[in-house]
Amino acid sequence: MVMEQISLDKAKEIAKKKGLKPGRVKGTNGVQFTKGNNPRLEIVDWNEFEKTLNKRSLAVYESGGWMKIMKKAGK
Repeated sequence: MVMEQISLDKAKEIAKKKGLKPGRVKGTNGVQFTKGNNPRLEIVDWNEFEKTLNKRSLAVYESGGWMKIMKKAGK
């Protein structure tokens, strides 16, 4: 499975289709996608999600509709 970096707009599209929202692990700056039913996660807006990705040199990668947040390539 090859993971390719995708734009945040593409990630939003995929997330919307899958019922996912941007989230942050409470008390940390860790981000992930959530359906909103995990008490350890708080839903954040897309701007906050993007700021955290940029601050931590992270990007969204995708393969076959499956998304993962990882360090940006070459960082």
